Amino acid sequence: MDLMSIAFAIVTLLIGIIIGYVVRNVKLNNEINGAKENAVTIVDDAIQQADILKREALFEAKEENIKYRNELENEIRDRRSEVTRLEDRLVQREESLETLNKSLSHRENAIEKLENQFQDRENKHVQRTKELDNREQQIDQIIEQHQVELERVASLTKEDAREIILEDTERALEREIAVKIRDAEEQAKTHADRNAKNIVLSAIQRTSTDIVTDNAVSVIHLPNDDMKGRIIGREGRNIRTFESLTGIDLIIDDTPETVVLSGFDPIRRQIAKIALEKLIQDGRIHPARIEEMVERARKEVDEKIRETGEEAVFELGIHDLHPDLIKIIGRLAYRTSYGQNVLKHSVEVAKLTSYMASQLGEDANLAKRAGLLHDLGKAIDHEVEGTHVEIGTELAKRYHEDSVVVNSIASHHGDVSPTSTIAVLVAAADAFSAARPGARSESLENYVRRLETLEEIATSFDGVNYSFAIQAGREVRVMVNPKQISDETSAKLARDIKNRIENEMTYPGNIKVTVIRETRAIDVAK
Repeated sequence: MDLMSIAFAIVTLLIGIIIGYVVRNVKLNNEINGAKENAVTIVDDAIQQADILKREALFEAKEENIKYRNELENEIRDRRSEVTRLEDRLVQREESLETLNKSLSHRENAIEKLENQFQDRENKHVQRTKELDNREQQIDQIIEQHQVELERVASLTKEDAREIILEDTERALEREIAVKIRDAEEQAKTHADRNAKNIVLSAIQRTSTDIVTDNAVSVIHLPNDDMKGRIIGREGRNIRTFESLTGIDLIIDDTPETVVLSGFDPIRRQIAKIALEKLIQDGRIHPARIEEMVERARKEVDEKIRETGEEAVFELGIHDLHPDLIKIIGRLAYRTSYGQNVLKHSVEVAKLTSYMASQLGEDANLAKRAGLLHDLGKAIDHEVEGTHVEIGTELAKRYHEDSVVVNSIASHHGDVSPTSTIAVLVAAADAFSAARPGARSESLENYVRRLETLEEIATSFDGVNYSFAIQAGREVRVMVNPKQISDETSAKLARDIKNRIENEMTYPGNIKVTVIRETRAIDVAK
C-alpha cells in the first residue's frame, strides 16, 4: 500500500467522523426540542389541574362553611330554647317558694298554737301529778290504818295482813284490767274496724275469681272399646312405651269406652292426655308414633305454659319480668293447693295486695308483683329440695327481684319477719284468698284435729265448764262457771284464749272466741 492510499483512508475516516458527529448533534437537538414541547404540555396540564382542584377546594370550603353555619344556628336556637325553659322553671320555682313561704307562715302559727296547748296540758299534768301524789299519801295512810285495824280486830301479824291486802288488790286490779281491756277493744274497733272492713271487702269484691279444683286422674273417652286393644298393643308394648315416655300410669279397666290417666304430676298428666288424644284421633298406634306424639305434646304443653304465664302477667299489667320467671308462673296453672289452682290464687293475691296497698298509700305495682310471685316456689317444689318459701325466695334473688318482693315471699307464712307494709299485705291477701268459702278443700283428718285442738285449748283454762267448736272451726264458744268467772273477767278470759290459739295453732282466716256466762236461779215448788 502506498502513501497515497493511506492518506485517502485517513481523510475518509475523518470525513465519516465529522458527518457522524453532525448527525448526532442534529438528532440530539431534535430530542431536546421534543422534550421541551412535552414539558410545556405537562406544565400546561398541571396548571389546568391545579385550577380545577382549587375550584373544587373552594366549593367544598363554601359547603363546609354553610354546614358549620347551620349547625351553629341550630345550637344557638337550642340554647335559646334551653334558656327560655330555665327561665320558665325559675319563674315556677319562685312561685313555689312564695307558696311555700305562705304555707310555712301558716304552719308557724299552727305550731305556736300547739305549743300553747302543750304548755296548758303540761301545766294540767303538773297539777294532776300533785293531786296524785296527795292521793297516794292518803292511800298510804288508809293502808296503814287498815293494817293496824286488821291486826287489832283479827289478831293478824303484819305479814298476814299484807297477804290479805295483796289478794284484795289483785282482785281489784284483775277487775280493772278486764274493764280496761274491754274498753280498749271497743275503742280500737270503733276507730279501725270500719276502715279495715271496707278495704278488705272492697278488695275481695273487685278481685273475686272462679274456684278451680283438680285431682290426680284424667279421664279419656274412646270412640269404641276396640281402641283399648290398639292402645295396649301386641304383648302390651304400646302401653309400656306410653307409660315409660310420659311417667303416667294408663289404667284400662272394664269401664266402657273410657281409659284413665293417673299421676300426681299435673304437667306430665296433661302431656299424656294430649298425646293419647292425638294418637286416638290419628289411629296409628305403635311405639315410634307414640314417641312422636309424646314429644309433640310436650312442646305443645311448654308453649301453653309460656302463653299462660304471659296472659297472667299481661292481665296484671306487670312489665320487665324475666322470661324464665314468666314460664315458671305458667307452670303454676298445673299446680293445686288443697284443690285451689295456684296460678288463680296468685293472681287473686296480686289483685288483693295491689288494691289494699293503693288504699294505704303504698306502691301498688310493687305490691302486685310481690303478690303474684309469693307462691313461685310451688311450681318446682317437687323437683328441687326445700319448702316452696325457700325455693321462691331463692328464685327471686337469682332473677334480681326487689328486696321487698324477696321479703314478701320469705315472710308470707311467718318463716321470717316482714320488713315492709307490702309484705304484711301479701300475707293478709294470701289468707283472704285461701280462707274464702269454697276456695280450698281440707282433709277430714285435719279438720277434726283442728276442732279438737280448739276445744282442748278453751277447756284448759280455770273456770271453763264446756267448749264447743262450731261453724267449721271458725268459732269456739266457751261456757264458764259463773261463780268463778265474773262479767268483767270474761273479756280477759276471751283474750287469753285468743292469744293461746294464735300462738299454738295454724289455721286459715279468723277464729271467733265467744265466752258465755250464765247464772240460773232454780227452785222446785212442792
